[in-house]
Parts: sequence; C-alpha cells; structure tokens
Amino acid sequence: MSNQIPENEPQGEEIPPVSPRLLLVDDEPGLREAVQAYLEDSNFIVDVAENAKLGWELLQQNLPDLVITDIMMPEVDGYQFLEQMRSDPKFKALPVVFLTAKGMKGDRIQGYQAGCDAYLSKPFDPEELVAIVKNLLERRAATRQEAEDGTPDITALAGQIARIENMLKGKTGINLSPSPIKIDLTPREQSVLDLVAQGLMNKEIASRLETSVRNVEKYVSRLFTKTGTNSRTELVRYALEHGLTK
Repeated sequence: MSNQIPENEPQGEEIPPVSPRLLLVDDEPGLREAVQAYLEDSNFIVDVAENAKLGWELLQQNLPDLVITDIMMPEVDGYQFLEQMRSDPKFKALPVVFLTAKGMKGDRIQGYQAGCDAYLSKPFDPEELVAIVKNLLERRAATRQEAEDGTPDITALAGQIARIENMLKGKTGINLSPSPIKIDLTPREQSVLDLVAQGLMNKEIASRLETSVRNVEKYVSRLFTKTGTNSRTELVRYALEHGLTK
C-alpha cells in the first residue's frame, strides 16, 4: 500500500514565514531606538535591552535567532555577556554581532576570539548591519535543515520550541478564528500534529505513539504537504490559525 498522498488531497494555503527574532542590547537610547526601527522596517522582530542583565532575562523569555550587542556597557560588558551565552548549551551556537565604538584591530581580534560572528564599529551603515544579519541567519537556516533528519542543532531546536510555546500562549498575535478551509487529516496525522504543537520532536513523538522515528518523519512530511508549510513553526502557526489543533 502506497504511503504517497494523492494529488487531489486538499492543500492548505501558504502563509508568510515567521519573521526572525533578534535581540538588541545597547545602553545608548538613541542608537538603540534607531537600530530597532531600522531592523523592524526590514521585517525583523526586535526585542531590546539597555544592558546585558536585562538582555539575559530576555534570552530566557524569547530565544532569538540572533543577538546584536554593544561591548562597552556598565556592570556587564559585551565580552562577559557573550561568555555567559557561550557557557549555556542553548545559546552556544547563537549568532552574535558586536556593535562598538572600539574599532582597533586588537579589539576586533579580541571580539572574534571571544566567539562573536561579526563585528561592526560605530558609526555604521544600517544596511551593512542588515546584510550581516541576513547572511548569518541564512547560514543558520542551513544548519536547521538537520532538524528533520533527527539530529537537530540544539539552538535551532530550542528556538523552534520557544516559538511554538509562545504561539500556544497567544503571544504572537495569531488569529485563532477557524477558517473555512478544510484539511482532511487521518487520526494518526492528527495525533502527530497535536504533539508537534506541544513542542515535541520526532523521537519524543515516536515514543509517545509507540512507533518508529521514520514513521513520524513521514507523518510530519505529509502534514507539511497538506498545509503548504515548510517548518514545524509554520505548521503550528497554520494549525492554530485554522483550528486544526487544540
């Protein structure tokens, strides 16, 4: 018996991908507000913090896709903030861009040795910052492709689960009114969708449903096809928007 989905199966309408979330940490109000506005105009979701302590708290609440941080800050500077991030497995691979007034060669070397991914000296062209951010996110997206192979990057995995949890808490502005679109799901597909919406990954779903990881991968792939989505985050967003899961 074929596992392929018939071509006449109803397809879901495509939805825009979830905008990348950035964390901006800088103690200069004017620069912080200007950079936030420019990044938001470039279709990013931007959380802001005026110091590293608040930045760390925001990291715990909403895991970003990338961090932009000043170096010269009171109490905890950018190097210490980066060291704190790199010491936590959830943030070890999180891309980090340093913004600083220090532009000497030795300072840049120190930044890269500390583990930053890019370094911009103030004043800088905001277009250059956006280009750097997009480049780093594209590289990270390639790593995320491993998630569906059963060996996900821990940072990417944590980010997906954080987004799913925020969706379930109603924090992303999703319209939960069911649409007239009807998606026919089998009982097993529905069970897999419900568990994906709870933030479970393939191995956990397989254990819960007493089946193989390979079978779960097939069901998740079918759900992507039926809903016209390309990632677990988009799938859960679509399911919530159209009343497909509780």
